[in-house]
Amino acid sequence: MKKCKICSKPIVGRSDKKFCSVKCKNYYHTNLRRVTKAAVQDIDKILHRNRSILLELTGKYKVQIKVNRMLLDKKKFNYKYHTHLYRNIKGKLWFYVYDFAWMEFSDNEILIVKKK
Repeated sequence: MKKCKICSKPIVGRSDKKFCSVKCKNYYHTNLRRVTKAAVQDIDKILHRNRSILLELTGKYKVQIKVNRMLLDKKKFNYKYHTHLYRNIKGKLWFYVYDFAWMEFSDNEILIVKKK
């Protein structure tokens, strides 16, 4: 007989049940959300800061801009954190932070593009 994940009481009912009661189920999911929120909170702050830096550099109306890597370094842009990657047909790697993308060039310049 299966036992509850939280209180170890025997589970009665469906064969795929994991908890003995709604109380145990709610307790499990509430704690899971709390732990998940704590884990991603620091990363979210870094991602939002990176996006703010990119927005500050491009401004409201520019779609793309080329900047020196030193400028991003001075603003403490964190290159390790991004939301996703894209490799174009030419094999160039684009790093995304939400709706902004950047690509590094060999001459220490970075192209920043705001996607729509």
